This record gives sequence, C-alpha cells and structure tokens, in this order.
Amino acid sequence: MSPQRVFILTLFAMLAFAGNSLLCRVALKHTTIDPASFTSIRIVSGALMLWLIVRLRGGPRDLAGSWWSAFALFVYAAAFSFSYVSLTAATGALLLFGAVQATMIGYGLWMGERLHGRQTFGFALAVGGLVGLLLPGLAAPPLQGSALMIAAGMAWGVYTLRAKGSGDPLRVTAGNFMRGVAFAAVLSAALLPFASLDLRGVGYAVASGALASGVGYAVWYTALAGLKVTSAAPAQLSVPVIAAAGGVVLLDELVTWRLVAASVAILSGIALVVVPRQRNGR
Repeated sequence: MSPQRVFILTLFAMLAFAGNSLLCRVALKHTTIDPASFTSIRIVSGALMLWLIVRLRGGPRDLAGSWWSAFALFVYAAAFSFSYVSLTAATGALLLFGAVQATMIGYGLWMGERLHGRQTFGFALAVGGLVGLLLPGLAAPPLQGSALMIAAGMAWGVYTLRAKGSGDPLRVTAGNFMRGVAFAAVLSAALLPFASLDLRGVGYAVASGALASGVGYAVWYTALAGLKVTSAAPAQLSVPVIAAAGGVVLLDELVTWRLVAASVAILSGIALVVVPRQRNGR
C-alpha cells in the first residue's frame, strides 16, 4: 500500500471518528431525537453496514465476536449518546479519548507493565489535565455528562482490550454490532415512554452508525495494515482536536482556556506514554 493511500485512509478514519461526536451532539442539540433512540439507530445502522462490508469482502461469513464484547460496545454507545445531551463536542471527545487511554494504560499497569521516565511524567500530566478539566468552576463541564462520557471511554477501553488477538477485527466488530442490537432493543423498550423521533435526528443517527462507525472502522482497519505502530497512536491523538475544531466551526461552540489547557495536558501526556521514543539510526 502506498504511503499516500495510507495517509488518505488514516485521515478519513480520524474524520469519521471525530464525526461521531459532532453527529451525536448536533442531533441531541438541534433535533428532538432522544438519546436512547439515537443509540439504537446508530447500532442497527452500524451493524447493517458492517454486515454488508463483510459480505462484499468475501471470506468467512459466520458471526464473530462475543456477547461480553457486544455489551461493552453497547455501554459505550449508550453512555456516549446520553452524555452529549449536555457536553460540547470538544469536551466530550477529549473526555472519551482520555478515559479510553487511561483504561488501557491502567490495565497494562495492573498486568505488570511498568512506566519509565517520560512515561511516568506523561501519565501524571494527563491525569492532572483530566482533574483540572473536571474541577468545580464556571467553566467546568456538567458533572453528569462528564461521568457518562468517562464511563463510555472506560467501556470502549475494555472493548478494545478484549478485541486484541481475537481474529479478523472487521468480522469481530461486525459480530459485536449485530449482538449489540439486542441490548439496544432492550434500552429502547425500557425508555419507550420517553422516545422521540425526528427525521433529521434519525438521519444523523444513521450517518453516525453506517458511515462514521461502520465505514470508519472498515477504513481504519485497512489503514492499519500499512501503518506503523509508532504512527497509529499519534494519529488517534488528532480525533479530539478534529472534534473540537468541528464543534467551533459547525456548531458555534465556545472553547474555554480551561479546555485548551486540559487538552494540551491530556494529549501531550498520553503522547509521552504511548508514542515510542525515536532512536537515532533506527
């Protein structure tokens, strides 16, 4: 795969991932769709798109994945939607990314991995940025929405850890989305009295599931085949930045100095932990 194609695929995938935050926020802010319906439509449309991609790609067609992974995926999607009732796109994307990375790094430490030198400093810097963002004050994001997004990030971190070494990632993701439809149906049934559908809101949910999630994951897994490990982590650091820029340009959201400072601390700290140090001559 040519470097140009890898770059284009990676850029598209990062735009898609950031697009999930923007689509969810605009749907819950500017339409009447409720978060449970948004979650269900997103999961169903994502499952259908991934099923179609797997079928068109050929190869094994049996359902991959597991019910536990599907449940983690559902918890992520549901908490993600409910958090964006009150969070801005920028704040939500930053909290999500920070919680995902903290979960995965924390698991590594629990399994006996050790942080050294700049990694220890980076982890402390990221945690400090997250704490600083959530400290009480006029510029602090809503506590309930923040807690939900952190829960979403932890669930996605668990999902990612479970997906490692589980086989073809696209088939696994497709299978988990298909199983996730059952959990989404239970959620929508439980909150049926509060259901509210809006044509534009449904369109945003379908775009989030089919395009930003389904196509986004397929493109990302394709890009990973030609992407160095040392480039994958820095690429993902761009997602909160893209979401923040999209929130300002498309949703007229304000960016506070607290958010800017927290973003610099969290993203820089995580970069110090997950991005390998470049060595001369290698």
